[in-house]
Amino acid sequence: SARELPNSRPCCAMKRRELLVLGAAGAAALAAGGIVGALAIQSASGAGKLLSASFNDLSGRSRRLSEWQGRVVLFNFWATWCAPCREEMPILDASAQKHGFSAVGIGIDSASKIREFAANYGIRYEMLVAGVDAIQLMKALGNSSGGLPFSLVLDRRGRVVHRKLGPLAEAELGGIVAPLLR
Repeated sequence: SARELPNSRPCCAMKRRELLVLGAAGAAALAAGGIVGALAIQSASGAGKLLSASFNDLSGRSRRLSEWQGRVVLFNFWATWCAPCREEMPILDASAQKHGFSAVGIGIDSASKIREFAANYGIRYEMLVAGVDAIQLMKALGNSSGGLPFSLVLDRRGRVVHRKLGPLAEAELGGIVAPLLR
């Protein structure tokens, strides 16, 4: 007959407990891997650097770009003195309304000039005010020349899926965002 050792547990209960512990550890590792993986994707695309940036809105309130995470969003760096920017912005505004994505203008100018521009051109999307530090951010995001306009489109997962130096056309922008909004 089989003898039991003192203080020993039945084999099946021990295996079940080990499986539960291993399962919990595996689930925790999977969750951590998902978070680390998402952060690694954001880091590689520059999205992490972009989403951690803060600029003031036209009322002077500090806004973190991460406020728009979870949405399809276009971040557009521009200036009131930039002719291609002035031509592009009404297109961005109309396209954001038509397709239903978020647009955020990051103006490298004074709040008063940006406010006046937005009113004169009927721009309805969010306008943020950036100083020259935005040029360093643009360079870190792949715009080595620091030229304007410069746009980045992020998907709902916070990944940069498109970046462009120069103005976006309506058809081009529609083709970029339409698959992301499905």
